[in-house]
Amino acid sequence: MSTFGTPSGPGDPDALFGLEEIRPGPPVPRPPGPSFRTSAEARRMLEVREIHAEPAAAASPRGREILARFPDAEVIPVGSHWRIPGLHGNPGNAGNWVRTKKTVLVLGERKSLTVRPNGRSADWIAPGAANGCAMACAYCYVPRRKGYANPVTVFTNIEQIIGRLGRHVAASGPKREPNQCDPRAWVYDIGENGDCSVDALISENTADLVHAFTRWPTAKASFATKFVNPDLLLLDPRGRTRVRFSVMPPEDARLLDIRTSPVEDRIAAAGDFVEAGYEVHFNFSPVVIRPGWEEAWSGLLRRMDDVLPRTVKEQAAAEVIMLTHNRELHEVNLAWHPRAEAALWRPEIQQPKRSENGSWNVRYATGVKAGAVEAVRRLVERHTPWLPIRYAF
Repeated sequence: MSTFGTPSGPGDPDALFGLEEIRPGPPVPRPPGPSFRTSAEARRMLEVREIHAEPAAAASPRGREILARFPDAEVIPVGSHWRIPGLHGNPGNAGNWVRTKKTVLVLGERKSLTVRPNGRSADWIAPGAANGCAMACAYCYVPRRKGYANPVTVFTNIEQIIGRLGRHVAASGPKREPNQCDPRAWVYDIGENGDCSVDALISENTADLVHAFTRWPTAKASFATKFVNPDLLLLDPRGRTRVRFSVMPPEDARLLDIRTSPVEDRIAAAGDFVEAGYEVHFNFSPVVIRPGWEEAWSGLLRRMDDVLPRTVKEQAAAEVIMLTHNRELHEVNLAWHPRAEAALWRPEIQQPKRSENGSWNVRYATGVKAGAVEAVRRLVERHTPWLPIRYAF
């Protein structure tokens, strides 16, 4: 079910820039025949066997759609999507990391609808329509939020989320000065704690967000992804959604990007997404320092230069994100993927870093990081001179 609506009434702040109230409407149009979410590849990503659901979320229109999509799953009522005994904060789940992400789903209602300033990848961080992920990247910070294997939590109150965004867009007005996020539009990251491409296998939340931004001429949605979902090509984003394909050298991805689309497929998909009406950028994320890392990145950049069409190169930009790790995640990874830690946990070149939420992480030591960022800039200038770097940290 999509969330198209009717025009706002007189005096409604959402009417300032032609914005609309978000009310249930017709389904997102799809061509006849099976969609990607019914494919064998999608089933390998998500084979949901149990759904932990807040009662109000399960009873909502979006919740009923999701339950109907997984009719064989056991539905387990829970009081809060944040606190599920046996799932969150259970060290025993570390050994079942991948299985949990594949077979467990959580339904909840998002209580906080805060829009936070960012200034790096986006101007604003939107209240996400989901958190957690079915993929299992070894460096991902998201599992720490709920403890151990954090599967996807879908927030079913999508109308409230989009309504909040509409009011924020209206209150912000036109963007007066260009910045590194975008020269004209306010950019809202809609997928901070998950992957919208994977979320689209579960519900229409991603589709509803993409469609909402087509009606807001002063704003643009943005999300990073490591998963190629061809169903997103059907959504007609009209240039108002930026997809940031996260890439790294394939040999790093095979070790660290568990359950993701191959890097080659992410690069190959860029042209199709531009043709479908998306803006496509790239995340070099994370950059992992290990023996031979500069040669590996050179090879990746040369491949991008060789295979990407002109339509992608003319509008692309990149972000460079050096690895940030965490001691707690390091300990969890040792229980399910210790080989990854040989590349990620490098105390001899790392130092403590206080994160924005107050927790302690580790990042590359200041001199090491600065030298690596400069090395990446030189490699981009040499191999992909058409690719501006929007920011690096």
